[in-house]
Amino acid sequence: MTAFMYILASASRNALYVGASRDLRQRVEQHRAGGVEAHSATYRIDRLIYFEAHDSLEDALTRERRVKRRHRAWKEELIATLNPEWRDLAMEIPY
Repeated sequence: MTAFMYILASASRNALYVGASRDLRQRVEQHRAGGVEAHSATYRIDRLIYFEAHDSLEDALTRERRVKRRHRAWKEELIATLNPEWRDLAMEIPY
C-alpha cells in the first residue's frame, strides 16, 4: 500500500514539519484543523510543500527519520528540487 513522506511549512516559512502517512490528504487536513502535535498547531504549519510516495509505510517512515536528521538547509534544497516556490501542493496529492 502506498505511503507518503511529507514536509509541511508555516506560511512564513519559519517552521517545518516532516511526517509520514498512508493517507496524505487526511493528514494534511488534520494539520490544517490544528488537530496534530502541538508543534504544528503552535506554529500553524499547514502548507504541504513537499511529498514523496513510497511502496510501504515502513519505507516512508524510514525516509522520514532520515530527512528529520538533516539540517534545515538540506531540507530546503530537497524542497527546491520539487517546489522552488514553496507553493501549497495539497491539490496535487495523487489518489
